[in-house]
Order: sequence, then structure tokens, then C-alpha cells
Amino acid sequence: MSYSIVTADLDWQLVDGIEVPVSKQFGDVYFSKDNGLLETRHVFLNGNDLSQRLAQLQAYGYFCVGETGFGTGLNILALWQLWQQVRPINNSHLHAISVEKFPLTKNDLERALKAWPELAPLAEQLIAQYPLPIAGCHRLNFPNERFSLDLWLGDAHDVFPVIPKTHQVHAWFLDGFAPSCNPDMWEDKVLSHLVRLSDVGTTFASFSVAGVLKRGLKQHGIEISRPRGFKHKREMLKGIWPATENIEKPLATSRRIAVVGAGIAGLSIAWAFAQRGHAVTIFEANTALSGASGNPLALLNPKLCPIEQAHEHLMTLAWQHAMRHYAKFKAYRPIAVNQIALKNPEQLLDLAQEYPEQVLSTQTQDRFTDLASLSLHQAAAITPHLLCDEILAHPQIELQHAHITQITNDARPIVYANQACLGEFDHVIVCSALKSAALIDNYPVLKPIRGQVSWLNNAEHSLACDQAYSYGGYCMQLDAEQLILGASFYPQREDNEVLAEDHVHNLNLLKSVAPTYAESLIGVEHWQGRASVRAQSLDYFPLLGKLQDQQQIYTLAGLGSKGFLFAPLCSEILVAEILKQACPVPETLRQKLQVTRFYKKVKAKKPYFKPA
Repeated sequence: MSYSIVTADLDWQLVDGIEVPVSKQFGDVYFSKDNGLLETRHVFLNGNDLSQRLAQLQAYGYFCVGETGFGTGLNILALWQLWQQVRPINNSHLHAISVEKFPLTKNDLERALKAWPELAPLAEQLIAQYPLPIAGCHRLNFPNERFSLDLWLGDAHDVFPVIPKTHQVHAWFLDGFAPSCNPDMWEDKVLSHLVRLSDVGTTFASFSVAGVLKRGLKQHGIEISRPRGFKHKREMLKGIWPATENIEKPLATSRRIAVVGAGIAGLSIAWAFAQRGHAVTIFEANTALSGASGNPLALLNPKLCPIEQAHEHLMTLAWQHAMRHYAKFKAYRPIAVNQIALKNPEQLLDLAQEYPEQVLSTQTQDRFTDLASLSLHQAAAITPHLLCDEILAHPQIELQHAHITQITNDARPIVYANQACLGEFDHVIVCSALKSAALIDNYPVLKPIRGQVSWLNNAEHSLACDQAYSYGGYCMQLDAEQLILGASFYPQREDNEVLAEDHVHNLNLLKSVAPTYAESLIGVEHWQGRASVRAQSLDYFPLLGKLQDQQQIYTLAGLGSKGFLFAPLCSEILVAEILKQACPVPETLRQKLQVTRFYKKVKAKKPYFKPA
């Protein structure tokens, strides 16, 4: 089993002035030569009765469509176009899940979608967020469209078993190359997981009426019909999971959300809810970003794993999501990071051979250092306070200055500041780092870690503004005239005064990799800085979820020094859990993040003897 992604190898056929891509791997076309868009509408949209079902979505309703083969994205774009035409104005949301083993390159995707000019505005948005060919789930959000897509890259046999069932899939596009060309796609190992992710009322549609597909669906209790196919095709397949009794499902409603803490965790979770139309109140005792999130600059600088582990590696998945997420904000600045090879240099530099060429390259030396480095071309710097202003400007987000002292454990928890009641909420998310334990009983241990960043005027020796260096510490231009570097790392310390000794520590880190450059800087007595305390879990994974099933109190904390990297993806995972929507990570990773992982299950003791 390999989790290294191979992109599609294509031929192109010109049919009636339209370029039709043909897979060399499977020897089949990606869409019908008769008219792929019309076939999609006939088979998948009409076959699942989507015009009517989407138009009838209730306020804050959620509809999920699953697809077995993403291909050129034609089906998803046609679905999106239909959604634009019929969606009600009521904060309902359409989500799609699609799987692809051999994704097209971005250039091939652009070329293929030129065949459909009417889809061009949507295709441009899709292409702008189209992910790198790295295994795993890639969430693409289009909040203004009330539409999102989880594109899982990998073999269907590996992907479908690990997709968590946090919500049912309402309709399936059983797409992919013909069963004769790609028999593995239609095996029961895949179909059984499609059914696992479904429920009563789920529908299925396919251009194929192959016996293996019909038999596979029927054995799982799916009712099959075979209406007329598209154009010359005599039949297509429709299926439905029939209801044996009337089941009333609860109506979706708007939620009142309280978030305690206005660091990057709290701001990110607030943004995720607000983008879905829910009202969020953030409670903060001090000012926003007063804690570890409030440094002048945040660097998205992941330590990537071997490519075989990327599909379930938190840092690798979070980095890709964060790059798409922050790119929509003015606070985002794309840069490259030279990760200097200090420990296990061969292991680090070898990653350049595993990842797509646009991601990594090696560099033997430059004017900054003589040491070899791994250059990460897909990185970014975030200006935290600018980001904070953008988030707090959202009309669905309110910031209140209050020191929260109690949260009740009611079905609708109540938030208190001392004796003052600040409101009743549907859900409360505690994002208060080390202070979270004061609000939630039996909260897992978080370790305090003091860290200080330093900045100084280096106008005469400035570095490139689109370049950062990482070496255990890091340095880059804060602006045209100032260099920022850091950070010190002192576990089990909670003091936050700016100390000269920490400036010296940051300078010595720099000297270890770039002594000549370090000597050119002004003396540390002229430096400025900021010290703060990070919160780290015992196993270095964030704490996410709720501690008691019957409560509506959740947490997102313990992000350590990777808050800006982890927070956007962790927020999507938590929102999925709370709103019962699709989750953008595999089940194995989801479980690693659950706050309850530190609780030991206590087995009931058996008596030594049975009474007579």
C-alpha cells in the first residue's frame, strides 16, 4: 500500500472542437464525448432528484453529496451550478465529498474545464484552491457560496474506510471509469463503506448498470431501478435506501455560540461558526491576542513528515489547510522558509525527493548561512493583529470583555462572570489555554512554556521580505526595517517579562547558523521583545472536543507554538463534531485529538466470591 500520489497521465482527443481528456492508466475518457455536462445533469443531478431536494432545504439545513471519482471536477461544478440556481436564502449549506486516486495536475485541470465556458466562474474558484498532489483530505471552503468540498486524494480502498461518519451522505455520484476498465472501484470493500456513510433516504446514481454494482447495492438493502440513460445509453442506475418506518429528524436551527478566549484558537473557531451563519460571542478577560497569539508576526513553518505518512499527519494536513484558509485575509503574506539542516540533515533534505517539486527544494548555501537547507516554497507569514481585526469585523461575531468564572452544565449552558449572568448558549467552547482548567472539571494537564521573540532595526542588513530562516529558532523581516527572531523555549515557566537574557538566547541561536550575519546586528541592549506563555498538552497534540457527552461545553486548547498552523483545521474538526457535519480528517487522527484521550476507562471490579 502506497500513499504517495501519482498524478493522472493523459491523452487528449479533439471531439467537435472540445478537448476530451483520456486516462492512459485506465484507457477511458473522463467525460462523455456526446456532452459530458449534459450527462452529468441527467445521471447524477436528476438521478438523485437534487433540484427538488436542494431547493427544499430548511434554514441552516445541511446536505451532503458523495462522489467516488473526482476526475476533472465536472460533476462537482455542475452540482455547484445547480446549487446557485435553486438554493434557498436561509443559511442552508451544501457539502461535497469526493475521492481521487490519480488527480489531474492543475494545468491539466484548467485545460479540461475549458470545455465548459458556462462553468468558468466556478472553475476559476475551484482551481484557485485546488490542492497539491499529497494524500489526505483537502477541505475547500467557499463561504459566500454556502458550499464546501472535501477532496480526499488516495485509493478508494484506503480512503473510504477512514472517513468518519459524523453525518450521513444524502446522495451519491457513483462515478469513475467503466467497471471493465477499473473493476477495483466497484468492489464490495468500497460499496460497504459507501453504505456505512449513508442512512435511510440516501440515494445513489450511476451511468453504469454493471451487474457487480447492482448486486453490491442490493445486498446492502438498496432498492434499484434502471431508468433511461443519457442519449444512446439504454439504461442508468438509480438507488435508494428505503425507509421501513417514518423517522422524524430534528430540524436544523441557528446556534448561539460562546467562545471563551480571544487567542488564535478562539478567533478561528468563532470564524468557522460565523461563516456558517451562526451568532458567536467571544468573551475575553483582557484584550484580544493578549496571550501567546499576540506576537507581531506568526510563521507558518511546518515540519513535514515522510510522504507515506502525510495523509494522517496533523502538521502536514494543517499546513495545507492553513495556507488556503489565511490566503483569503489581508493579514497573509506568502513566503518561502529555508529550514536549515542541523539535526539528521540527510533525513530532512531527502524530503525534497518525496514531495511535489513546487513544494520543496534543497539549497547548499546562500549569503545568510553556509549550511545546507530544505527550502519550503509553500509557507506564509501572518500578521496576528490585522487578522484579529478582520475576524472581529464579521457581522456574526461579537467581542465582550469579561472574565468568565463559571459555566453551568445545563443542556443550554449559562456563562457567568463572577455572579453576573452573561447569557445562555447552545454551545460553549473554552479556548483559554492554561486557564481552561479553571472552567472545566478534570481538564487534562497542560504544560506552560515561556517564549520570547525579539525584534530590532536591521535596515542596513535587511533580508529578503519573502524569505524566512528556520533553525530551531527563526528569523525574517518583520517589515522593511526590522528583523524579528526567536523564540526562547523554557518549559514550566509562566513569567512574561521581556528579559535581556532571552534576547541573548535568540542571538546565540542565530549565531549557531549564521555567525557573520549575527555579528552585523546592533547590540541586544537596543532590541525590543515580547514574552508570552504557550500551553502544550502532554502528547503535543491539541485538545479538542467535549469531556462529558451530556454537556455542551467543548474545548480547543493546547496548540503549543503551532497555534496559527493548527487552529484553522482544528476549528473545522470541532465544528463538524458540534454541528454534525463532515469531518476533514481521517478517523485515526480525529481520535488522537479528542480531549477524552487522557481519561482511563475504569473497569468494574469483580467480587472475590458470590454470595450464596
